[in-house]
Amino acid sequence: MEEILRRFCAYGMEYKDHEGYTHDWATLLQAVQLAYNTSQHSTTGKTPALIEKGWNTLFPVDHLKENLLTIHLTAKYFHEMWKRACDTEAKFIAEAKEYNKQRWEK
Repeated sequence: MEEILRRFCAYGMEYKDHEGYTHDWATLLQAVQLAYNTSQHSTTGKTPALIEKGWNTLFPVDHLKENLLTIHLTAKYFHEMWKRACDTEAKFIAEAKEYNKQRWEK
Protein backbone atom coordinates (compact mmCIF):
# COMPACT_ATOMS: atom_id res chain seq x y z
CA MET A 1 0.00 0.00 0.00
CA GLU A 2 2.88 2.34 0.82
CA GLU A 3 4.38 1.87 -2.65
CA ILE A 4 1.00 2.46 -4.32
CA LEU A 5 0.55 5.71 -2.39
CA ARG A 6 4.09 6.87 -3.18
CA ARG A 7 3.61 6.30 -6.90
CA PHE A 8 0.14 7.80 -6.86
CA CYS A 9 1.37 10.97 -5.15
CA ALA A 10 4.05 11.39 -7.82
CA TYR A 11 1.47 10.82 -10.54
CA GLY A 12 -1.11 13.08 -8.88
CA MET A 13 1.12 16.07 -9.41
CA GLU A 14 1.10 15.43 -13.16
CA TYR A 15 -2.53 14.34 -13.56
CA LYS A 16 -4.62 16.85 -15.49
CA ASP A 17 -8.26 16.90 -16.44
CA HIS A 18 -9.66 18.07 -19.79
CA GLU A 19 -9.13 21.73 -18.83
CA GLY A 20 -5.49 21.22 -17.87
CA TYR A 21 -6.14 21.49 -14.13
CA THR A 22 -3.59 19.66 -12.01
CA HIS A 23 -5.08 17.97 -8.98
CA ASP A 24 -3.53 18.02 -5.54
CA TRP A 25 -2.75 14.43 -4.53
CA ALA A 26 -4.89 14.70 -1.39
CA THR A 27 -8.00 15.37 -3.48
CA LEU A 28 -7.41 12.13 -5.38
CA LEU A 29 -6.58 9.99 -2.34
CA GLN A 30 -10.12 8.65 -2.04
CA ALA A 31 -9.87 7.44 -5.63
CA VAL A 32 -6.77 5.42 -4.70
CA GLN A 33 -8.57 3.93 -1.71
CA LEU A 34 -11.53 3.02 -3.88
CA ALA A 35 -9.28 1.53 -6.56
CA TYR A 36 -7.39 -0.51 -3.97
CA ASN A 37 -10.55 -1.78 -2.30
CA THR A 38 -12.13 -2.79 -5.61
CA SER A 39 -9.05 -4.46 -7.13
CA GLN A 40 -8.73 -8.22 -7.04
CA HIS A 41 -5.86 -9.26 -4.79
CA SER A 42 -3.58 -12.15 -5.65
CA THR A 43 -3.63 -13.75 -2.18
CA THR A 44 -7.41 -14.00 -1.82
CA GLY A 45 -8.50 -13.80 -5.44
CA LYS A 46 -11.20 -11.37 -4.30
CA THR A 47 -11.55 -7.65 -3.73
CA PRO A 48 -11.33 -6.26 -0.18
CA ALA A 49 -14.79 -4.74 -0.68
CA LEU A 50 -16.24 -8.16 -1.49
CA ILE A 51 -14.55 -9.74 1.52
CA GLU A 52 -15.60 -6.97 3.91
CA LYS A 53 -19.10 -6.15 2.63
CA GLY A 54 -20.07 -9.18 0.59
CA TRP A 55 -20.55 -7.17 -2.62
CA ASN A 56 -18.46 -5.14 -5.05
CA THR A 57 -18.94 -1.42 -5.47
CA LEU A 58 -20.69 -0.18 -8.60
CA PHE A 59 -19.29 2.97 -10.13
CA PRO A 60 -21.08 5.73 -12.01
CA VAL A 61 -19.05 4.69 -15.05
CA ASP A 62 -20.77 1.29 -14.88
CA HIS A 63 -24.05 3.06 -15.63
CA LEU A 64 -22.84 5.27 -18.49
CA LYS A 65 -24.20 4.37 -21.88
CA GLU A 66 -21.74 5.33 -24.56
CA ASN A 67 -24.15 4.65 -27.40
CA LEU A 68 -26.44 7.55 -26.49
CA LEU A 69 -26.70 10.28 -29.11
CA THR A 70 -26.08 13.05 -26.61
CA ILE A 71 -24.05 12.54 -23.49
CA HIS A 72 -23.44 15.35 -21.05
CA LEU A 73 -19.91 16.69 -21.52
CA THR A 74 -19.14 16.46 -17.82
CA ALA A 75 -20.10 12.78 -17.84
CA LYS A 76 -18.03 12.22 -20.97
CA TYR A 77 -14.96 13.90 -19.42
CA PHE A 78 -15.51 11.95 -16.21
CA HIS A 79 -15.63 8.73 -18.20
CA GLU A 80 -12.41 9.58 -20.05
CA MET A 81 -10.64 10.60 -16.83
CA TRP A 82 -11.89 7.47 -15.09
CA LYS A 83 -10.57 5.22 -17.86
CA ARG A 84 -7.17 6.94 -17.73
CA ALA A 85 -7.09 6.69 -13.94
CA CYS A 86 -7.98 2.98 -14.07
CA ASP A 87 -5.25 2.30 -16.61
CA THR A 88 -2.71 4.18 -14.52
CA GLU A 89 -3.84 2.46 -11.33
CA ALA A 90 -3.42 -0.95 -12.96
CA LYS A 91 0.08 0.02 -14.05
CA PHE A 92 0.99 1.20 -10.53
CA ILE A 93 -0.32 -1.98 -8.94
CA ALA A 94 1.67 -4.11 -11.38
CA GLU A 95 4.81 -2.08 -10.62
CA ALA A 96 4.20 -2.34 -6.87
CA LYS A 97 3.72 -6.11 -7.12
CA GLU A 98 6.96 -6.47 -9.06
CA TYR A 99 8.79 -4.24 -6.57
CA ASN A 100 7.52 -6.27 -3.60
CA LYS A 101 8.27 -9.55 -5.35
CA GLN A 102 11.90 -8.50 -5.92
CA ARG A 103 12.14 -7.13 -2.39
CA TRP A 104 10.93 -10.32 -0.69
CA GLU A 105 12.79 -12.77 -2.94
CA LYS A 106 16.20 -11.39 -1.93
